[in-house]
Amino acid sequence: MSQTVVVLKDKKQQPVPSVWRNTISEIVEAFKGGDFALSRGINGVRPISKDDAAGIEEDIQDYGAELVSLPEETWNTSVCQWYGQHWDVMVDLYTMDEGSCDLVLQLRVSEEAGGYIFEVHLVYVP
Repeated sequence: MSQTVVVLKDKKQQPVPSVWRNTISEIVEAFKGGDFALSRGINGVRPISKDDAAGIEEDIQDYGAELVSLPEETWNTSVCQWYGQHWDVMVDLYTMDEGSCDLVLQLRVSEEAGGYIFEVHLVYVP
């Protein structure tokens, strides 16, 4: 069983908080299903523009592997960092052929109305 990771406003890199993990996993599930614009809607996640969604889809296709659901191991290497108004989050992705791969989901998380708002920026190879 994994340890609970709390949300900290610390400028040092830290593990992704436990409370965000289900939402991030839902984003990856949407991408797995071909919903790169997140048009089905995920609570607390901003939709992705058509242009950005097309770019994410292209980057995943260019990588040439099929995304899989995030395993628990994802949280051992994925990180976030506080930047004064938001957290930058880097989530290591997994594929059918490779398991842990070079693809990373980069998003921002900010506080809003007592909750968190997630904004996907990129899927890329750093």
